[in-house]
Amino acid sequence: MRVLSGRPDLRCMNTATLGFREPIERTARRVAAAGFGRITPWRQEIDEAHPERAAQAIRAAGLKLGGYCRTDYFAADDAAGARAAIASNRRAVEVAAVLGAPFVVAVVGGLAPNSKNLSACREQILEGLAALVPTLRATGVAIALEPLHPVYTANRSLLNTVEQARRWCERLDPAHEGLFGIAVDAYHVWWDPELEAALGRAAGRVLALHVCDWMRETKDPLLDRGMMGDGVIELGRIRRLVEQGGFGGPVEVEIFSRDVWWKRDPDEVLRTCSARMDTLV
Repeated sequence: MRVLSGRPDLRCMNTATLGFREPIERTARRVAAAGFGRITPWRQEIDEAHPERAAQAIRAAGLKLGGYCRTDYFAADDAAGARAAIASNRRAVEVAAVLGAPFVVAVVGGLAPNSKNLSACREQILEGLAALVPTLRATGVAIALEPLHPVYTANRSLLNTVEQARRWCERLDPAHEGLFGIAVDAYHVWWDPELEAALGRAAGRVLALHVCDWMRETKDPLLDRGMMGDGVIELGRIRRLVEQGGFGGPVEVEIFSRDVWWKRDPDEVLRTCSARMDTLV
């Protein structure tokens, strides 16, 4: 595997790891000072009416964009809701282009609020993603489909495995134009007994690798993610698998930790992330 130490271009910090406690300008400066060469911000941190301001601040810090988080959920109870979701996600793609992000991470959403129909909602999601194709082609920005752990199926994502994401890519981008790919988040896929085979079949489709850890006695599947090395995920193995499939992008740290890491000094968090990436990832 490629050495991460001393390679800022291979080290990306997802701003969620720092708990959204500071403006993006200050966060960018901290991330750069900690030896990361890339940053992935969230939409709540960016003034999407004037994204050039954030783009300038990120460039001034010496950083490049890893990606841009994230899409709104696609499934809705009516046509107006579906159209609104598509419009919002189209804007996310346009903003990503201004920021210089190569892709928008798609957390596609779970069931529509008043639905129990898995198949119909998945089809609605796929139709919503397909509606973004003209904007993807016009901007050169891709969509990175992120499978989420099945615990989130009802409310956050009806896309739950790498193999399912690969099949969606084949449907949405059959000519391999680079419009759709996969964001592999170790937190969400580590449990999958078919992961190695699925990543083999997804060779050439992986756009991102996210790392953190799953705590053996997790208190909250959403907000109790662990620092790399504190849990049960074989992070080095997952990294090897995606790189064997041709992935050459940066490793991105994304930790949601309301009661532990979000309460610590941001610079301590960054130092710890940096050290753990070098020794464990």
